[in-house]
Amino acid sequence: MNWLKKFRKKCNVEVQTAAGQYNLHPFGYIRNYAPIGNCEKQLFRSLRESVPVIDAAIYKIIRLVGGFKVICDDSEVQSKMNDFLHGVRVNSLSNGIDSFISSYLEQLLTYGTAVGEMVIGTDGNIAALYNSSLDDVELVCGENPLDVKIYNAGCFAAGKEIPYPELILCSACMPEPGSVYGTSVLKGLPFVTDILLKIWNAIGTNWDRVGNVRFAVTYKPQESDRSFTKERVMMIADEWGKAMKSREPRDFISVGDVSIKAIGADNQIPDSEIPVRQILEQIVAKLSIPPFLLGLNWSTTERMST
Repeated sequence: MNWLKKFRKKCNVEVQTAAGQYNLHPFGYIRNYAPIGNCEKQLFRSLRESVPVIDAAIYKIIRLVGGFKVICDDSEVQSKMNDFLHGVRVNSLSNGIDSFISSYLEQLLTYGTAVGEMVIGTDGNIAALYNSSLDDVELVCGENPLDVKIYNAGCFAAGKEIPYPELILCSACMPEPGSVYGTSVLKGLPFVTDILLKIWNAIGTNWDRVGNVRFAVTYKPQESDRSFTKERVMMIADEWGKAMKSREPRDFISVGDVSIKAIGADNQIPDSEIPVRQILEQIVAKLSIPPFLLGLNWSTTERMST
């Protein structure tokens, strides 16, 4: 780690890619600037929050990737390396390289781009690892299209590039040609997810209407009772309200031509199994996770094992 020596005199424990202190007007974002928009990041977060299968698939991919080992020829170096990898501080409350890699991979899969940083201590050694939020950094293509420059959020217009880019780890998943940002694995799911949420919302609404029974009480007065119609309607409404609010079974007694009908009792809730399964098949195909790993038992045990 000879490249760390030049930081020994200048560096202390301070994260470079945290939120910047410059708030410039939006017209400063000019040539070669192609950020992943806040609305797009919020969209991907909403997809994971609204559809548990998507969120579970992301974590399942991270678990399937597994871990790794660093092997050294020297036993003494091996021991120090193991101590560092298992004990290095990660973000605020975590420790170990596995925590950093898991968070880094989750960000890469969700947004298509991930940024991490090695934080140098006062002794010039690596004191911590930090997973940067994409809201706090801006990636800009340099004068050479093969170069990438990293800025704090809002610092691009001021030309204040991060002083030590050698400490920054940046990855892009399947970036489009000419773009410094990657492509999320969730790309293509907003349309089918919107349909799925409409179905689930309709199911909830229908069950609220049909399952939680509401009644229509109709009173048809006789010719001789028309002068007392309003009073009798108020009495019927009052007695019906008391009967419905009673915690114990209570009879409802009325005089005259009174009919009671459950609202929505004649309606049937549409069968959603087939359309929901078709949409889930599209989600599973996009995320490339076997359905039985997500609790979707679409096949027999023999076919799943095959």
